[in-house]
Parts: sequence; structure tokens; C-alpha cells
Amino acid sequence: MFDFEKLEVYQIARQLNRDVLKFIFAHPTLDPYLKDQWKRCMISSVLNLSEGTGRVSDADKKHFFTIARGSIFECTTLLQIVKDLDQIDDPQYQKFYAQYEQVSKMLLGMYRSKT
Repeated sequence: MFDFEKLEVYQIARQLNRDVLKFIFAHPTLDPYLKDQWKRCMISSVLNLSEGTGRVSDADKKHFFTIARGSIFECTTLLQIVKDLDQIDDPQYQKFYAQYEQVSKMLLGMYRSKT
């Protein structure tokens, strides 16, 4: 097992990505650009988290954790756009939003632990 797979934040982000992808695939009327961009930033978040975990220097780790957190911010903004377009119901929106917030805080904690 790789180190990143042991992280709670990775497991939460991975499950969130799975849930959001299922949501995207179940809503074919979503704008294709929004869907594509949302998928890209979701994937970027876990890729950069895993890559950062594999880096040796603290500066490298912090760099990738920052990028992963930026991707979470991007996902949150896309979620808000989808909400503004009435393409997601409030309970689902609140669930995704809370999970993005949780992952963001965990990534910030990882960043700060490397200071």
C-alpha cells in the first residue's frame, strides 16, 4: 500500500470524486464545459495530493498540497455555478460543499504541518 492511500484525506477525496462523477454522469443536461472542468479539477485534487505525499522535501510536499487545495477551491466554485443554474438540489449541494470544505481544511493542516 502506498503512503497516500493510508491518508484519511485521500480516502475522503476519493469517495467525494466517486460521488461527484456519479452525479455528473446521471445529469446529461449539465453543460459539457462545466462537466469537463469539474472532472479535471476533481482528478487534479487527488493526483496532486498523492504526488505531494510521495515527495521527499517539505517544500515539494507543500507545493503539491497547495495545488491540491486550489483544485478543491475550483471544484467548490463549479459546484456553486451548478447550484446557481438549478442543476443540483439543495441537500446534494450541501453534502458536496461540506465534503469539499472538510478536504480543504485537511489539506491546509497537511500544508501547515510541513512548516
